[in-house]
This record gives sequence, structure tokens and C-alpha cells, in this order.
Amino acid sequence: MYYMTEPPYLLVVFGFLAAIASGAAFEASLKEKATQLRNKIELPSVKLREQLDLFTPFLGICGGVSIFLAGGLALFSVKLAVGYTISLILTALIGRLIWSQLIKLLIQLQEGGSQSIDLDAY
Repeated sequence: MYYMTEPPYLLVVFGFLAAIASGAAFEASLKEKATQLRNKIELPSVKLREQLDLFTPFLGICGGVSIFLAGGLALFSVKLAVGYTISLILTALIGRLIWSQLIKLLIQLQEGGSQSIDLDAY
């Protein structure tokens, strides 16, 4: 007899709440960074790519989304190990794409100010 365990609803809720909480921290850090770049406040000599004040909450968002996706896949009877593998691969690829685009926008904002970002051109 096959016994199906309870789906991990708590895992889905925890992943969602972790992503939301990290997103709020990321929003605050990004607003502060954009204000500094717009007002031409001198930033530390560390490159934008290496600044942890933006990257740490971004990793929190990626981790929460990965847990959320793995839990969501587990709701559809996918084994948890397979679900985590799929969600980690998807989150890593999409997170890398978003991070690279964000860095390009921040560098563009730093070099030319807010006038250099022309969203209508895209």
C-alpha cells in the first residue's frame, strides 16, 4: 500500500515570506544606492559588482523563491530532491540574468545620471 505524506504547505509559505522580507530589504538598499548614484555621492572604491549591501538581500530573494518553487513542485507530487534541483537551477539562471541587468543599469546611472537611462529605447 502506498502512503502519501502531507504536502509541504509550510515550505511554500516559508519560501514566500522569506522572499517578501528579503524583497523589502532589497528595495530599501536599492533606493539608497540609486539616491547615492543620482546625487553623485562618492561611493567606496569597491566596484558595484562587489557590494554586499545589494547582493545579500538579492540572495535572500533567490533563496526564498527557490524554496517556494521546490515546495510548489512538491505539492504536485514531485520528489523534494528533484524539486530542489529544478528550483535551484531555475533560480540560479534567472537570478544571474536579473543581477547582470541590474548592475548594467546601476553603472549606467552612475556614469550618466538618471537622464542616461532611457527606458523607452528598450
